[in-house]
Amino acid sequence: MYEVIVIGTSWGGLDALSRLLDGLHDDVKQPIVAVQHRSVESEDGVLANLLGHHTKRTVCDPDDKTGLEPYHVYLGPPDYHVLLENGHFALSTDELVQYARPSIDVLFDSAADEYGPRAIGVVLTGANHDGARGLARIKANGGVAIVQDPDTSAKRTMPDAAIAELQGAADAVLPLDEIPKFLYGLCA
Repeated sequence: MYEVIVIGTSWGGLDALSRLLDGLHDDVKQPIVAVQHRSVESEDGVLANLLGHHTKRTVCDPDDKTGLEPYHVYLGPPDYHVLLENGHFALSTDELVQYARPSIDVLFDSAADEYGPRAIGVVLTGANHDGARGLARIKANGGVAIVQDPDTSAKRTMPDAAIAELQGAADAVLPLDEIPKFLYGLCA
């Protein structure tokens, strides 16, 4: 059984995450941890408030040592890497990865190490290569790798990079609106 869903996105991510949450069935109880590249100056809670209009789940920025709970969507806080350790969050101010903090690769690497075959990774629209290596690591550790169809992405660089890194091993490359149904099939 899958225990966590990790999602990475950048350019076009607000719309992509909103649509994914809109389409996600209520029976998907796994905690969702999403990294959306955003500015250090981003105001606390704004992204969570916007995405909260698209789901019944609790949407929040976690603090260090916050425990993961079902029916929650956690967002990587601006200027912190997000790691998963022993069912809790660890926030880090280590160096930027792929020009970003939070970095999708850092989150995905920790999900692969912590959850192995119980992790689902999703790469959505974005304008750099962040997430490609981490999604391949989730797949290599027995987890599920899902990529948004680049043709349905606001910016296709991130999905294209993930597909290339996986070398044909993605479990699914889907239009954005089909990803929630696929997640339901895996989790419900």
